[in-house]
Amino acid sequence: MEALRTPDERFANLPGWTFEPKYVDIPDGTGGSMRMHYIDEGPADAAPVLLMHGEPSWAYLYRKMVPVIVDAGHRAIAPDLIGFGRSDKPSQKDDYTFQRHVDWMKSF
Repeated sequence: MEALRTPDERFANLPGWTFEPKYVDIPDGTGGSMRMHYIDEGPADAAPVLLMHGEPSWAYLYRKMVPVIVDAGHRAIAPDLIGFGRSDKPSQKDDYTFQRHVDWMKSF
């Protein structure tokens, strides 16, 4: 699957975004992989809170909630779904299916 990647400098100096980006390679379902961006804040052994954005958004939506969740003693995990934010974006419209999003998140 062919993908587009937004250059990292496009995300420089975002107001309120103090989180270190993390990445994981996710199988794309066609033998290749997609790079998925996420943030993971708080103690690794704390109860996790998974923050999943809708369309058209990305993990930036949760920039004010993450510190509150961490301060409450939880771990905050916020991925950018494939096709959004810092994650890779499939170049073909037909590559975006509900089932692929489900599969990508299962792999995450």
